[in-house]
Amino acid sequence: MSLDHYYLLGRSGLRVSRLALGTMNFGTGGFHAAYGKTEEESGVIFHRYLEAGGNFVDTADFYTAGESETILGNLVAEAKVRDRVVLTTKFTNSVDPGDPNAGGNGRKHMIRAVEASLRRLRTDYIDLFMLHTWDRITPVEEVVRTLDDLTRAGKIRYAGLSDVPSWYAARAQTYAEAHSLEPMINLQLPYSLLDRAIETEHVPMGRSLGLGITAWSPLGGGFLTGKYRHSGRGLDGEGRLTGAGSPGQEHTEREWRLLATLEGVAGELGLTMAQVALNWVATRPGIASAIVGASGPGQLDTTLTALDVELPAELRARLDEASSAPPASVYRMFTPGYQGWLVNPGLKVGDKPAGYAPAVRNWVPEGGG
Repeated sequence: MSLDHYYLLGRSGLRVSRLALGTMNFGTGGFHAAYGKTEEESGVIFHRYLEAGGNFVDTADFYTAGESETILGNLVAEAKVRDRVVLTTKFTNSVDPGDPNAGGNGRKHMIRAVEASLRRLRTDYIDLFMLHTWDRITPVEEVVRTLDDLTRAGKIRYAGLSDVPSWYAARAQTYAEAHSLEPMINLQLPYSLLDRAIETEHVPMGRSLGLGITAWSPLGGGFLTGKYRHSGRGLDGEGRLTGAGSPGQEHTEREWRLLATLEGVAGELGLTMAQVALNWVATRPGIASAIVGASGPGQLDTTLTALDVELPAELRARLDEASSAPPASVYRMFTPGYQGWLVNPGLKVGDKPAGYAPAVRNWVPEGGG
């Protein structure tokens, strides 16, 4: 079990683990109280992640009503690992229902949010500060300029965006580049075998504009763990499902077939379904890191071994096929089959030849020199 391989996040020099520790369950207050962990329980999970070599930790100001940031700040300070850990937090959600400027993505709320997060995290800077959710009304120019101001003031080191339309992220990044402002380096988005929607636009946009994608809900809200099975009564099993796998949301026959394929692949590899699903996400094009949570150290130990194996090409192809969905509307025109009509038959046209940009790694492969 080791997370001692680190890669650059987006077009930046920030080196992060391929598996990020999600701390949405650190604390017992607010919206996430039902499955929250005490500070003592959270500490065991946090220290186990650090011991495995992980350095990328994700939270948000409204997780467990601010307790997540407070607990994380205490744990980092007590362990004296502030310089080692890459702290990520997010803002957007309202912190005062009676104040229209206590939520959203405007300058007034963003500055208040970063100052409050700094206090709870017990630090004088945040490594990666992110807009949590697009609020649909704040001008993108205001968001980008405020993030730039916070970076220049030393309050944050890098900026990113979470849960925004691809056109919005592209506009923000292009505006930053055109005006010599600090660029965004990260996009945080839902991505799993169950939900591959971001591949249509977000992934190619991120790769083109230097935004590394951090995938949240890589297990499809728990559905891909295999704890649940199809029955005439609906979902059978124990545990907690959120998002795409939440009770009350009917799964399609395609999704149940995907689950069966995943179970077969996991069986051939001698891994859990969750490990295979997480491995698939973390090794997809454009994905910089996948966010993982844990109910305890044992579950975290199992999760952190997900990248210890390489999925064989044939098994990966089976997962790709089982999880794929046909492109809709205009996106059908961007498939290889349709694009083949754009050049004369027999000609082969591509972006760059194989090996044009070989991977750069600053370590010696095992058995090599």
